[in-house]
Amino acid sequence: MIALRNLCKSYVLNGTRRDVARDITFTFPSGECVGLLGRNGAGKSSLLKMIAGTMDPDSGRIASTGTVSWPVGFAGSFHGEMTGAQNTRFVARIYGADTEEMLNFVEGFADLGPHFHLPFRSYSAGMRSRLAFGVSMALHFDTYLIDEVTSVGDGAFKARSQQVLMKRLERSGAIVVSHSMDLMRNICSSGVVLEDGHLFYYARIERAIEHYNHIMKGRPPPWMRVR
Repeated sequence: MIALRNLCKSYVLNGTRRDVARDITFTFPSGECVGLLGRNGAGKSSLLKMIAGTMDPDSGRIASTGTVSWPVGFAGSFHGEMTGAQNTRFVARIYGADTEEMLNFVEGFADLGPHFHLPFRSYSAGMRSRLAFGVSMALHFDTYLIDEVTSVGDGAFKARSQQVLMKRLERSGAIVVSHSMDLMRNICSSGVVLEDGHLFYYARIERAIEHYNHIMKGRPPPWMRVR
């Protein structure tokens, strides 16, 4: 369970205030895969970061039961001078995981070849994402925070990423951000739409996608129009 209580967050860009959260109170269902939809700039990634604890809200609080991942595929916390293997080993120790088991999984999954034993700073953006996704999938969390990570790599890697992710979600929940509506339909059972600092929850993902499609056409969905 992840509960948002009177959550507020905004930015000022070029003299204009943009709201990510306007006094949001909402509880994400436990063990459920929820799609998080919204137009570019609505604040989806910022909301995930606040839930992960890597960004502070302006006010309000976030409470959770069970373990919550960092945004899956996030590579910002890896040390540039350490190798991929050393970064993996470090994360394993922090989370109390079996070090050798995690090393074997990440090395095989990320498929970085000899680069796995080279400094992280030498990695390309794609290599960083592959390592980060592998490390994320090597650990069990009750809720995974997922932000467009299955778009990394070639077709074979994307297919492998989605296969491993689906395996993890057999016993975990998730909050998923993606521009792929097919991925949303495959992974998520319900959805929330973030618009103008407000969350709109739908028990069926198809209904959330319908709301999102109306937003992208510049108009509210029919059931929200003032008559």
